[in-house]
Amino acid sequence: MNRRSVLVATTLAAALVLTACGSGGSTAPAAPGAPAAPAGGPLDLKAAGCPATVVLQQDWQPEAEHGAMYSVVGPGYTIDSDKKSVTGPLVAQGVDTGVKVEVRAGGPNTGFKPVPALMYVDPSITLGAVNTDQAIVSAAAQQVTVAVTSQLTVSPQILMWDPATYPGMTTLKQVAATGAPVVTSGEVLPALLASQGIITKAQSDTSYDGTPARFVSDPKIMQQGFATAEPYIYENEIAQWHKPIASETFSNYGYSIYPEPLAVRADKLDGLRSCLQKLVPVMQRAQVDYLKTPGPTNALIVKLVDSYQTGWSYTAGDADFSAKTQLSGGFVENDPASGVFGQFDPARMQDTVARFVPILQAAGTLTGPAPAATSLFTNDFIDKSVKLS
Repeated sequence: MNRRSVLVATTLAAALVLTACGSGGSTAPAAPGAPAAPAGGPLDLKAAGCPATVVLQQDWQPEAEHGAMYSVVGPGYTIDSDKKSVTGPLVAQGVDTGVKVEVRAGGPNTGFKPVPALMYVDPSITLGAVNTDQAIVSAAAQQVTVAVTSQLTVSPQILMWDPATYPGMTTLKQVAATGAPVVTSGEVLPALLASQGIITKAQSDTSYDGTPARFVSDPKIMQQGFATAEPYIYENEIAQWHKPIASETFSNYGYSIYPEPLAVRADKLDGLRSCLQKLVPVMQRAQVDYLKTPGPTNALIVKLVDSYQTGWSYTAGDADFSAKTQLSGGFVENDPASGVFGQFDPARMQDTVARFVPILQAAGTLTGPAPAATSLFTNDFIDKSVKLS
């Protein structure tokens, strides 16, 4: 499934007004360039054989959950408001790695095409953000991707409800037992709950369009969202609500996917091996460093959203809440099995494939042979010294 269905984080009465930024693009104001990485060192991506421009494809609009990708865009970057991308020197740990980086937005900007499909159409994409359940579906369709490092560790997908309508209820299981409609944008999440007897098929409503209108007008429903976004947005930015929501994560009910790990096309893995030996540790550390000091990257993310003019609204408050919640909510953490940040747990991957294959088959989204869990990831390039403190 997509990272997020279309979310209009605005009031129900007012239209979003964005500042025009021109039809083509813009270049960031001149700023002192970063010093060059020591030749042949771990941050010299040019010497490692990386592409002259490392292309990173996201699955949604710019937001703080993608902080690591945007954090490596160095000074002097160029924004292409038509292509919905930003390009600049790839700067890691304060040094210029010798190559450029281009970060492309996804979701509505790419016609909601799955990232693996984009990667197989456009071989210039180096790494894409591919959810594990999407990787299973795409692999069956002969668009195999191999995840090389995680960024978010636990999915922040939630089911939310109005605490005033359901007083004293603290779990989605309790609220679902009342027969409340479960409104989502797809069938996988309700199917996961139905497989455990938590909801009935009759409760599932897959008409969620991403706007707050339904929830505000009918607070008896339960609705899909993200722990890193909706609690802040509903309490602070939706005038017709402006009060807390209650929620619980799907990860408490077996939603064990890795959300948006960075993946490479399987048929390009060997050719990029020397590059990935250095690029993967760069992206591991990028996430760790971003969450220590998210402010500058968040400012870029908000600027990109304004420049792209897609109707997507994203404020500095949204970004700040997300960055803090990624840590405080345990959505970004060291791999519990190894203690290494960005490393995949083979047992978790095996469990995820075993759990989701029948769900995806029943939903009709998995029509080919199921891939082996071991084909969907590799820890070959992980730097085991990278850890969240």
